[in-house]
Amino acid sequence: MKEAEFKKIIWRHYRRAGRRHLPWNQTRDAYKILVSEIMLQQTQVSRVLQKYPKFLKEFPDFQTLAKAPVRRVLKAWQGMGYNRRALYLKRSAELVVKEYGGRLPKEQKELSKLPGIGWNTAGSILASAHNLPTVFIETNIRRVFIHFFFPDRRSVPDLGLLFSIEKTLDRKNPREWYHALMDYGAMLGRTIENPNRRSRHYVKQARFNGSKRQVRGKVLRALTQKKRVTFDELLHASESKKRALLPILDELMREGFIEQSKSSYTLAHD
Repeated sequence: MKEAEFKKIIWRHYRRAGRRHLPWNQTRDAYKILVSEIMLQQTQVSRVLQKYPKFLKEFPDFQTLAKAPVRRVLKAWQGMGYNRRALYLKRSAELVVKEYGGRLPKEQKELSKLPGIGWNTAGSILASAHNLPTVFIETNIRRVFIHFFFPDRRSVPDLGLLFSIEKTLDRKNPREWYHALMDYGAMLGRTIENPNRRSRHYVKQARFNGSKRQVRGKVLRALTQKKRVTFDELLHASESKKRALLPILDELMREGFIEQSKSSYTLAHD
């Protein structure tokens, strides 16, 4: 497909059905955009729309989030899943306050060093907050480029997609161009068989019920409700077995979520 025709299709859809109403599309506040980016990782927009305003009301800026107890942050995050994202967000806030004077760095390489922020998330933040012509890829964008530029290929590598993304990038208005791409990708996700299944990097999401992720969530929820929780209490709360729970607790301690004190567990740095 020719670049001019591709851009015309994307812009036409954006003018007709663009999701300009999404709150993170209506702000250029780097903190608010960072929160939305972390929340939107592996979570549906409808769920983020419920949590996003409440989270920002409780933690309106980097300073507030950096000072907040872990317990409070995890409580505010409940229902979002992937609780490590909440911890990454808090740690990023702490680093931004300590190392960058409360402002996110504007270099993609520097920004991508923060916890939970890889190269692609950093690029998205810089494009949305500062209208910088960064090159990055995410789920919806990947879907668009596979659909239009690799219609008959399987195992499409991201490297090939990034070349097409850079080549078609609207350098005068990257912020809205990326919004338009994401909106078109979201539409494709609702109307056709997912083109991302033909990506070399496609991984089917594992079943949640009975998963390790579900047990981790139950453990952390129990620890937000009580200062100290015994192993037996965690067994009951997680509806798990000892041999399954022990490695999960070890993992949570290695990741800095929890600490063990004698015969009980607490949230770390709480």
